[in-house]
Amino acid sequence: MIRATPEIVQPASEQSFLIRAFGDEAFKAPYHFHAEYELALILSGKGKRYIGNHMADFKAGDMVLVGANLPHCWKLVPEKQSDAKAIVIQFSADFLGADFFDKPENAAIRSMFQKAGNGIWFDTESFAKVYAAILDMKEQDSFHTLIGFLKILYQLTQSSKLVLLDKEPDVARLSLVEQKRINPVLAYLVENFRKQVSLNEAAALTNMTTNAFCKYFKKMTRKTFMEMVIQYRLNYATQQLIETDKPVSDIAFNSGFTDVSHFYKVFKSKMGLSPLGYRKKFMVGYINEG
Repeated sequence: MIRATPEIVQPASEQSFLIRAFGDEAFKAPYHFHAEYELALILSGKGKRYIGNHMADFKAGDMVLVGANLPHCWKLVPEKQSDAKAIVIQFSADFLGADFFDKPENAAIRSMFQKAGNGIWFDTESFAKVYAAILDMKEQDSFHTLIGFLKILYQLTQSSKLVLLDKEPDVARLSLVEQKRINPVLAYLVENFRKQVSLNEAAALTNMTTNAFCKYFKKMTRKTFMEMVIQYRLNYATQQLIETDKPVSDIAFNSGFTDVSHFYKVFKSKMGLSPLGYRKKFMVGYINEG
C-alpha cells in the first residue's frame, strides 16, 4: 500500500537552498510533500502532473512553483522515457532568515509564495529565462549563486502569464498535523484512481473505521471520498477525450470506470455534456481558433 511521506530536504553545507538535476528515475516518485517550496523545470519528457487536486499534462518547457506541504508528483506517460530530465530548486520560506521576505522590498516575492499554496504554472517564456539563469548560476561562486536565485524569484513575480493550479486548495488550509494525516489518502487516490479503489484501504491509512473515515474525509476536503475519486477519473477522462481519438468506452475503462453507461451518466451530470458532445465542442473551438 502506497503512503505519502514527508521528503527530507538537506541543502549542501555551502548553500542555503538546494538545486538538483534529475533523470527519468525521479519521475517514479510517489505523490509526496515537504516543508520546502519547490521550483520544478521539465527539460525533457511528458506525462501527467499532479499538484494538490489539480491534474494536467506536462512536457518539456513546463515550470511550476509548488508551495510548502502541497502534495505533488510528476508521472511519465508512457512510463519508459530514458531521456526525461528535470531541474528542481528546493528552499524553505526562511532560508535567508525568519523575516527576510517580510521586508517591504520583497513584497512581490512574499505575495508569490502565498499563491504557491495553490501551485503556480509559468509560461514557456518564463521557463526560458529561468533556465538560462540557472545555467549561469552554475558558473558562479556561492554568493553570486544566491544573488542569482533571488533574481530568479523576482523574475517569476514579473511573469505576465501564470496560472494558479489547485483552485480549491482545501488541504492547504489545514494544519500541518492534519495535512500529514490526509495526504497519504490523497496519495493513494493519485496512485490508484484508475484502478479499483478501496474505501477500506483508504480508511486504514488513517487508522479509522470506514464510517469515521468518511466523515473525516468530508470534513477535511469538503467532498465525499467517492466524489474525490470521480473528480480524478473525470479529469483524466476529459483530457483523454481532448487529446486522443480513443473510443469513449476505452477512455471510460482507462479512467477507472467499470461500466460505460455509468460513465456516460456521471460525465453528463458533472460536465453538462455527453463525452462525445464534450469532444465535439472542444474540436469545434480548436478549429475556430486555428
